[in-house]
Amino acid sequence: MKKSFRALLFAVLAGLAFTLLSAAALAADSAPKPAPLPRDSVYQLPLRLTDQSAQVWDWRTRRGRPQLVSMFYTSCQYICPLIVDSGKAIDHNLTPAQRARLRVLLISMDPAHDTPAALQSIVDKRRLDPQRWTLAAPPAADVRAVAGVLGIRYRALADGNFNHTSALVLLDADGRILARTEQVGSRPDPEFLAAVRKATTP
Repeated sequence: MKKSFRALLFAVLAGLAFTLLSAAALAADSAPKPAPLPRDSVYQLPLRLTDQSAQVWDWRTRRGRPQLVSMFYTSCQYICPLIVDSGKAIDHNLTPAQRARLRVLLISMDPAHDTPAALQSIVDKRRLDPQRWTLAAPPAADVRAVAGVLGIRYRALADGNFNHTSALVLLDADGRILARTEQVGSRPDPEFLAAVRKATTP
């Protein structure tokens, strides 16, 4: 009698488990899948970044919001501080709603030295909003590739510095380049600012 009861209980539990697993598989199959990336999206480049919080992530997770992107290195004393000034000036000229939609991503061209601590030091020194500003470093082998998709030229110098262009690049929510400017400093390029405002206005 006990064996029959156990067999029946086992059969019921097995059937329940099968039903739950089938329902889970069906739900997974029916979940909406993200649309394929546009062919001209910079996110077509596989890239993992390590940010100022030592978090490692795929930059395609930035998809869904317009992004202001540039490249820099933390020990730069000349152009890179102006790149940060440019991003802050763009922020200053947006409405709170526009600013809330924009994310800023500064990618290091010197990952050998730009550790999470070095990146965080710039966040602190420049009082950047960590909810919206991300400073991150790619693997050394990927620096050339990400600079290429962003159209940023750079060259390492013998003294540890870099010659590089100072471009700000505006990406749409799918990673397509909407606008770029090489005007840096506290006075935004008017055409570029207009493009940012348009991209961050529903």
